[in-house]
Amino acid sequence: MSALLTALAAAGPLAAGWSVHTVWLRRSLRTARRDPLTGLRTRDGFTRRATALLKDPRAVVVLADVDHFKDINDTHGHAAGDALLKATADRLAHYVGRDGVAGRLGGDEFAAVVIDTHGTIGDLLAVLHGVLARPADGLDPTVRTTVSLGWVRSSDHPAEDLSGLLRRADEAMYTAKQARAGVRRAGLGRLLATWSGRRAGRRGTALAGPGDAA
Repeated sequence: MSALLTALAAAGPLAAGWSVHTVWLRRSLRTARRDPLTGLRTRDGFTRRATALLKDPRAVVVLADVDHFKDINDTHGHAAGDALLKATADRLAHYVGRDGVAGRLGGDEFAAVVIDTHGTIGDLLAVLHGVLARPADGLDPTVRTTVSLGWVRSSDHPAEDLSGLLRRADEAMYTAKQARAGVRRAGLGRLLATWSGRRAGRRGTALAGPGDAA
């Protein structure tokens, strides 16, 4: 009996140490999946949650890109650009809520997956476009820009995974940006010509993995 008690006493600190280590690992993993500037999920964290949400046929994939962001950095400095990105991320996360997911794919590009419960996603995204165009709190009102949005219903392309849907949303977003339309829904036709899953002149929207996270 004394040997058993001795063994249990020795194992106690080891078990406690392992418990602390496990908690630390979980916290580290959560931190690694969060963008340090915006607090949104990075590419890896976004992919995991978005893929689960796409099991719902009401899921909608949204791609958002800040217009003329380089001009903001060049004219007002990187601190102003960072504040603008943070404001964009906060507003997007508020729109998405707990039932969806928003992530920063890199630079000034954001993505989201939301569940269109009431079939009003078009109207809601039009409102979001206006909200994203408001000046960021605490910044000079002249430091402002718009955000182009492209979106696609997962049910319109049931055979495609998240990467394919993001490419369609990307093309819709690019069309909206070129036409200064603000928001554009992806069509039902074929994707435009791409190279390795990327539209010419754009950062890749193929989800290559956590190494590509911002």
